[in-house]
Amino acid sequence: MEHTLPTPRQTPSYLNLFTYLTANPSLKLSRQLHAHIILTHSSVSVHALFNHLIHTHPSSLLFNAVIRAYAQVGHYQQTLKLYSQMLSMGLCRPHYFTFTFPFLLKACAGLSLVQTGKCVHAHCLGFGFQRDLYVGSSLVNMYAKCGELADARDLFDEMPVRDVSAWNAFISGCMRSGMIRWAEDFFRRMERRNVLSWTAMISGYAQNGLPNKALSMFEEMSIGGGGSGVRPNWVTVMSVLPACAHSAALEQGKRIHHYASSVGLDRNSSVQTALIAMYAKCGSLVEARHSFDKLVPKGVVAWNTMITAYASHGKGAETISTFEDMIRAKVQPDFITFTGLLSGCSHSGLVEIGLRYFNDMEQVYSVEPRVEHYACVVDLLSRAGRLQEAKELIDQMPMQPSASVWGAVLAACRMHKNLEIGERAAKELFVLEPENIGNYVLLSNMYAEFGKWEEVDKLRGVVKSLGLKKKPGCSWTEINGRAHLFLGGDVLHQQAKEIYKLLEALPKQMKASGYVPDTKFALHDVSEEEKEHNLSTHSEKLAIAFGLLNTSPGTVLRVTKNLRICGDCHSAIKFISRIYDREIVVRDVNRFHHFQDGSCSCGDYW
Repeated sequence: MEHTLPTPRQTPSYLNLFTYLTANPSLKLSRQLHAHIILTHSSVSVHALFNHLIHTHPSSLLFNAVIRAYAQVGHYQQTLKLYSQMLSMGLCRPHYFTFTFPFLLKACAGLSLVQTGKCVHAHCLGFGFQRDLYVGSSLVNMYAKCGELADARDLFDEMPVRDVSAWNAFISGCMRSGMIRWAEDFFRRMERRNVLSWTAMISGYAQNGLPNKALSMFEEMSIGGGGSGVRPNWVTVMSVLPACAHSAALEQGKRIHHYASSVGLDRNSSVQTALIAMYAKCGSLVEARHSFDKLVPKGVVAWNTMITAYASHGKGAETISTFEDMIRAKVQPDFITFTGLLSGCSHSGLVEIGLRYFNDMEQVYSVEPRVEHYACVVDLLSRAGRLQEAKELIDQMPMQPSASVWGAVLAACRMHKNLEIGERAAKELFVLEPENIGNYVLLSNMYAEFGKWEEVDKLRGVVKSLGLKKKPGCSWTEINGRAHLFLGGDVLHQQAKEIYKLLEALPKQMKASGYVPDTKFALHDVSEEEKEHNLSTHSEKLAIAFGLLNTSPGTVLRVTKNLRICGDCHSAIKFISRIYDREIVVRDVNRFHHFQDGSCSCGDYW
């Protein structure tokens, strides 16, 4: 027989209905009750009605129901407030708490309130729930998410019976804290794994900068979870796609997309948004846009992802048009939207447009500028050579300038040869991030360009005394689904002989086309011949040469570099793209460069 809701005549009679639905959950009946409340109490919100009942007809059952409801929708502050209120009213019925403590602990974990969590733990002990499986797993989860892995491990070891959720909670906590070996050990020891177990490992690897391990585990899971029959769900797919983006593994990303499509997981909006980001970060804007266009409806995260994608590729006009489409779609922009928008203006030299958007942020769009927005505008002005204006903006900032702010100034000072402001920026950076050797290298390079070799030697002495080591330049490219890594001057690769033979032949062809090596990017006090040789062995050139040797004519070459591409390599790759009639996409630490027919998408503005 189909249940229908009785018609209550007085507000207090709702208590019986809430009690009934708590004990007998029914989505249909709950919606009927919600609709009835709206129709008969239009001036009273459901929240207000709950507050009314709690104050007029308080009961443990009602408090527990509301506490769980708040926790499930992420209203953690209100969850803990209600629990405190419940305790103050003396409504502590132990038999109702078995299913309430896990929600309280979830709230503590969500807010990273470990001390509050310890108080709830004490209450669990006081009510005798310390051996309850559900409560025990929630305690492990709370301590693990709050970074208290020792406490989480102790509780885990004391549990007489452990279900898969306790194992998963500890593995997730280990990955979140960077304790990868602990997580791997626990994963291996699990007798029974579910989709959350595999997903925790995959997302953990991706978040800890181990994309190859994340991809390898996804491959194993997608063919049946190592014999367990467990297969990826939409969360797993969404977790592994950033690993493809991190390593620029476009072919692997396409295979994951194909898998997701074959089982219907690509219909999930979060997966579709992750696909947009993956394709964009792997250098394929066309496929990123195709995934974006298929997404209906588009939320703010999807719009932000597409705006950021265009910005990172230096497509300023497309960045702006996408933002304007977002506004026309009546989607409210947030601070991430403007970070992408201003970055896009900066990379494309759209100074006045960028300044207008920055000025409109708060007044027109109700988004308060943050330090990252100031960093974008400082970068916008600095790249355009308006360094004095950038410095004045920094002096007017309502918050302390971050390292990204001064970093933008320092990089532009080298580009525009402004040593005075460059020294000021570098000194600020030495205080803000004393262990970042990149700042010392940039200033040292500026001194070298100005012929101030004594200052170069002083900086080298400081770097040596601090024990800092220069991050080696490396580049990688994916050929036939496999990543190939190259360090600067690499001679250990199995095809090193063929690579250097090709590179040795290139200068004659390029010089015949007008290429002149820019030896200021080989800033060692050595001969011009040695400088030219050093430039020819930069890692991105090695990766491109390898790609030319191992792909058929017309294949797009995609290279990722861990540092900023140097000016000489940028110039050389333009010539290579013309000589070999190839499209070459290079992603450096700042942005993408699309080289084709002797020119670059950045228009030499980078």
